[in-house]
Amino acid sequence: MAGKLTKTSDTPLWPRIRHYMREPFAEFWGCLILLLLGDGVVAQVTLSGGDHGDYQSINWGWGLAVMLGVITSGGISGGHLNPAVTLSSCIYRGFPWKKFPIYMLAQFLGCMVGSALVYGHYHSAIDFYEGGNGIRTVGLPTSSAGIFATYPQPWLTIKGQFFSEVITTAVLQFMIFAINDQKNMAAGPLAPLMLFFILFAIGCCLGYPTGYAMNFARDFGARLVSSMIGYGGKVWSTGTWYFWVPIIAPFIGGVLGGFMYDLFMYTGDESPVNWPYMGFDRLLYIFDKKHKWPRIEHDMGMVEEAPSKEEIAHYSPPHAASEITPPAAAAAPSESTPPTAASESTPNTSDN
Repeated sequence: MAGKLTKTSDTPLWPRIRHYMREPFAEFWGCLILLLLGDGVVAQVTLSGGDHGDYQSINWGWGLAVMLGVITSGGISGGHLNPAVTLSSCIYRGFPWKKFPIYMLAQFLGCMVGSALVYGHYHSAIDFYEGGNGIRTVGLPTSSAGIFATYPQPWLTIKGQFFSEVITTAVLQFMIFAINDQKNMAAGPLAPLMLFFILFAIGCCLGYPTGYAMNFARDFGARLVSSMIGYGGKVWSTGTWYFWVPIIAPFIGGVLGGFMYDLFMYTGDESPVNWPYMGFDRLLYIFDKKHKWPRIEHDMGMVEEAPSKEEIAHYSPPHAASEITPPAAAAAPSESTPPTAASESTPNTSDN
């Protein structure tokens, strides 16, 4: 977010609202772009009967939609555009939990508005494709409902549906962590382009069974819109009540993909995977405000207890006295001082 905004009498109301809502606004507009272009390419391919694109066009379109959505929001909100990504960021990267419901709501609303804009843009084409004004069908080879939400292949079992969404989202989250890991090949400003290739690869290689929703807001938001614009209750019951799979499976897949990356690749101490006992011991002290949590040294992987304020105040580096304190002047020998071993072994040369 921007720096501290001072509220004065001459500060307009909207800049103050925008200052505090900039991150949710970014997620909203990023998701709007995502659905406007993603559902848009599906509509173009479907309604043209393949004359203006094919399945690869859909993969290209969704990849570009993600890239442009992240470009829209990445520098402000992080460009999550997906509640599963936000959840994984909260669990593994220290993203504030209080922002999770705000982000998810913004993502959900953005996806709803984006899909509604696609419907408005292609309304006449949908009427022509379906065979008449107001005709809307679901679950048929010639249905247009697949423009908005994902529907599984008719031969796919419920277990297959669930596994497909879990594995595709796990791959997505694994790769998101990979391109943002500063100790790996961090993509930096090229992250949106890398996300394009990630989405394109998932669509080309894993998208056939369910249409790779991987996103609760993307699928449920568009499905809700389609149910309100004439497709009715069949958007929920088609595919053996498939609608619940893209709600739950992406969260599980995102957590699983993030865990796999952190377990084998990530070394930062933001992740509970790198805490002692993978952070499970913290659950025992969740209500104990006085507990000193262990911290992990990044490079050496050594675990030590966080020092108290008193320990920090009296701390001195090892060998500080010999390395920093200058040697004191030698005291003059006295009659009461016994000779040292060095003086006893040194020959007396005064007679020479």
